[in-house]
Amino acid sequence: MNITDSIRYIGVNDREIDLFEGHYDVPNGMAYNSYVILDDKIAVMDSVDANFGEEWLKNLADALGGRKPDYLIIQHMEPDHSANIGRFVEAYPDAVLVGNAKTFAMLGQFFPEMELPADKKLTVKDGETLSLGSHVLTFIFAAMVHWPEVMFTYDAADKVLFTADAFGKFGTLDTDEDWACEARRYYFGIVGKYGMQVQAVLKKAAALEIGTICPLHGPILSENLDYYLGLYQTWSSYGVESEGIAICYNSVYGNTKKAVEALAELLTAKGCPKVAVTDLARDDMAEAVEDAFRYGKLVLAGTTYNNGVFPCMRTFIEELTERNYQNRRIGIIENGSWAPTAAKGMKAMFEKSKNITFTETTVTIKSAMKDADRAALEALADEMMA
Repeated sequence: MNITDSIRYIGVNDREIDLFEGHYDVPNGMAYNSYVILDDKIAVMDSVDANFGEEWLKNLADALGGRKPDYLIIQHMEPDHSANIGRFVEAYPDAVLVGNAKTFAMLGQFFPEMELPADKKLTVKDGETLSLGSHVLTFIFAAMVHWPEVMFTYDAADKVLFTADAFGKFGTLDTDEDWACEARRYYFGIVGKYGMQVQAVLKKAAALEIGTICPLHGPILSENLDYYLGLYQTWSSYGVESEGIAICYNSVYGNTKKAVEALAELLTAKGCPKVAVTDLARDDMAEAVEDAFRYGKLVLAGTTYNNGVFPCMRTFIEELTERNYQNRRIGIIENGSWAPTAAKGMKAMFEKSKNITFTETTVTIKSAMKDADRAALEALADEMMA
């Protein structure tokens, strides 16, 4: 695949993987992207996952057409992008590895047996450039997006920004699906905690003339870039992307679920444009996290368990708070047969979160929902729609 006349795609698709990072369900696999810039000197942009070294090296050799690379630029040391550095060095011992100081510190951790002479390592600083001939590359540090050594690379000649894991998504390159859905789940799952750092690198990128974005996962972006940049601006500032309400619940015997279903019907009847309901015990929790950040309002419905919060609900709230969940309105439904304490426990878990407001109404179900509880659900619905 040609990105431009002088930039080739040499990445691979992984259709066998079931869990990305051992955690995220990826029914449509993953793409591990890598690129090569052909100029007077040749630069390779990152490698791929360990299982695809042979395929990657073949793709590289095909793109080189008998030439040899001068540089391997390491934008990110996570193993799905760095695992084949050793094989690259063996295949092209004259090439120079390019990274920053933190890159090379991690390189020693991942490849303790690799001993590179000083002239085979080029340590760059933020804003420094590397000329390949007509292509001049500028290195833009993007620390904690989402590892400390991450850096972007900007090619001024073709106006291409290589963005490491930023602007990536789940799914192979040939997966036919809406970009935003899996990019949103990817962002909030993997990068979501680091909104401030994403904001910082977006400010750097705003000064560049960008025609193409080349991430390390997902499709190459070359049209309607304002859309993708705008979503990243919203996500990283913890803004509201879509009007709607997410309801996330657990239900032991189905009674809390009945209350959730009743609330969802009320919200829909009152004109809520989207009600996204997730069973935290059965559905993909990463999608629940995605919905909680996508919408400005969230309802948590949970049962009291061991005088506290039910395990999957507790895990879900932890998933939110460790990603700096903020600027949201939250309603609570609790259920308990003799001493309901779930609401108190759920609220306490947000004590350190910024700009979280709770509705005045907390719905308390005693074992099973009764007609009298519908008035409280109606009041909660009114507050959530206000």
